[in-house]
Amino acid sequence: MKLDLTDKIAVVSGSTSGIGLGIASGLAQAGATVVIVGRHQQGVDAAVATIIRHQPDARLQSVVADLTTEQGAKTLFAAIPRADVLVNNLGIYNDVDFFAVEDDEWARFYDVNVVSGVRLSRHYAQGMVEKGWGRVIFISSESGVAIPADMINYGVTKSANLAVSHGLAKRLAGTGVTVNAILPGPTYTDGLGEMLADAAAQSGKTRREQADEFVKVSRPSSIIQRAAEVGEVANLVVYIASPLSSATTGAALRVDGGVVDTLAM
Repeated sequence: MKLDLTDKIAVVSGSTSGIGLGIASGLAQAGATVVIVGRHQQGVDAAVATIIRHQPDARLQSVVADLTTEQGAKTLFAAIPRADVLVNNLGIYNDVDFFAVEDDEWARFYDVNVVSGVRLSRHYAQGMVEKGWGRVIFISSESGVAIPADMINYGVTKSANLAVSHGLAKRLAGTGVTVNAILPGPTYTDGLGEMLADAAAQSGKTRREQADEFVKVSRPSSIIQRAAEVGEVANLVVYIASPLSSATTGAALRVDGGVVDTLAM
């Protein structure tokens, strides 16, 4: 099985770090021309340098734009009018109690985690339909199915990702454009490492070890009993972005290590 994305242009939102950077790297390795997008030039340049360091022949483009805003999206569209693959990865999270989250924070999470992807999909999917081929991928979360009690606003937005992706898949039926959602579970990124830094210092564990401990304690239903690696999530995204996944659409695909305890989905 060869995952070949040669001659495809892939836009990955939120691709300067974490899962987004891993996805961008995986798509580049499969031959795609990958568009790195971030809010700050320094972060974009660092992401490009990271990929080039491991893949000197990677084909990359970069755009500095704040995709949480309409103007930022217009900046991206002006630079990259069309794309074959769109990965809506941009997102934020926190662990704040329900009673401490005010209306403006609910709105901010919805704008970043949901509306940004809707905006990009509305633009790029039309060009994909005209071409007769395309891939739209939303990075949701297992938290969109099993809403965490300490991250309700986050979980609600990830549920919305599932609804949008499934509905859009049906809207694009028969066009050659597929739309799917990927549901990562706890994944070891620099962000998770920072979040667990204090706990790691207190326990004497490395941040990676602390991440695995976090999964065992906070997500005890996990079957793999550890945090996933970024590459494990990226591998599924690259397959779904490839021509080989043409019969998969409207799906919610889990790469959660078995956290969600159900036979379906």
